[in-house]
Amino acid sequence: MFDASKVPALFFAPFVSSPMYIQPHWIDYNGHLNMAYYHVLFDNALGEALSLVGLGEDYMQERGMSFFTGEVHVVYKRELHLEDPVRVRLQLVGYDEKRLHIYEELCHAVEGWVAATCELISLNIDLATRRVAPFPSDIIDNLAEMRSSHGHLPTPEIVGRAIHMPERLSRQ
Repeated sequence: MFDASKVPALFFAPFVSSPMYIQPHWIDYNGHLNMAYYHVLFDNALGEALSLVGLGEDYMQERGMSFFTGEVHVVYKRELHLEDPVRVRLQLVGYDEKRLHIYEELCHAVEGWVAATCELISLNIDLATRRVAPFPSDIIDNLAEMRSSHGHLPTPEIVGRAIHMPERLSRQ
């Protein structure tokens, strides 16, 4: 009998999430998507992508481990409205034995324009100790496969950008 768990994952570069739809209660008084829900969309796509490397809900239930966000930087580029379907493009920029460096773009699912970008560091957490811990070797192997695929993509210019006010606008 065919066992899908024995077949190596195929990692598209970049990973593209399933389509997602904006909920009416996510729209704020300005008539566009509230900033908090950009994070929800990014997080849903992250969960979808990382389940491919073995970091899904079963990772928590079976191994007592999960991943937490350690740092995040979101840049809002264009408004999203209720009728806008979206997808997230995700790139594994790097990883080590305990951390992931991820870049995401929230895009209009039909027209393709980028509404926001997100760069983040995720930490592998042992839930018994609530401390950062090394990934198991099979997860490291899967991350290596994903990074190998994503390594052919150029690193986005925005990766590593620090937040600051332009000098011509800042006041001392």
